[in-house]
Amino acid sequence: MEQIVYLDGAFVPVAEAKVSVFDRGFLFADGIYEVSAVLDGKLIDNDAHLARLKRSVGEIALPLPETLERIVGIQKELVARNNLRDGLVYIQVTRGASIPRDFLFPKAAKPTLVMITSEKDIVNSASARTGIAVKTVADIRWARRDIKSVALLAQVLAKQAAAEAGCQEAWMIEDGKVTEGGSSSAFILTRDDVLVTRENSSAILPGCTRKAVTKLAEERQLRVEERAFSVEEALAAKEAFVTSASLFVQAVVRIDGQTVADGKPGPITGRLREIYIDFARATAV
Repeated sequence: MEQIVYLDGAFVPVAEAKVSVFDRGFLFADGIYEVSAVLDGKLIDNDAHLARLKRSVGEIALPLPETLERIVGIQKELVARNNLRDGLVYIQVTRGASIPRDFLFPKAAKPTLVMITSEKDIVNSASARTGIAVKTVADIRWARRDIKSVALLAQVLAKQAAAEAGCQEAWMIEDGKVTEGGSSSAFILTRDDVLVTRENSSAILPGCTRKAVTKLAEERQLRVEERAFSVEEALAAKEAFVTSASLFVQAVVRIDGQTVADGKPGPITGRLREIYIDFARATAV
């Protein structure tokens, strides 16, 4: 069956989905995106993702062409049309197409709304059992990382460098501290059993999975500290892991070729992954 995508009011086969070469997402990266996970054909923690979508478009004065309620309906129909059981729904909103090309916001352009699905077995991922390796890179991104912009070139370069080094993720470093992963939030568990993750600010994206995992950890009496940490502190930690919609919770077992603890996923990481998956299934819509 050919994949179906949603584009500006219509569900169409992927081969028929066309966006103008004058679309500002293509010319200026003038757009916002969001990604929600799907388990058993249902959307995971979707309200948090749509709330972040609304915030991000608001930060760049980009109007949503549909209500959030209608977007949920489109997501669900797209999942059904593609018979998606486990995977992801990607949403992208741009400021639309305008001729001629101009830096200023166009007065008459209609925003472009695209949604696509992809299959991924997040729960049974092999890397969840073995853990992943990360490579550190300089954080060269712009100053508003709290906005989920489609301008992802810095992350592309970071993740490419990680892949070429045999790693599955990049950790970006600024002023000697870890900001976040190329497409994930970063955590460590210190030797005195404190869960540490960077505090929300314009320096990082406010991760939806990060938020849920932090809350679930606190509900189970784990002490959580929101602050920056260094690579050296991560290497000295009991455990390290990342969170995202496309990974849930996955252990980091190597950083720049050096092992974290015994080089295997730790028990707290494993337990938090189980708890998050239980939460995801219980609250899926």
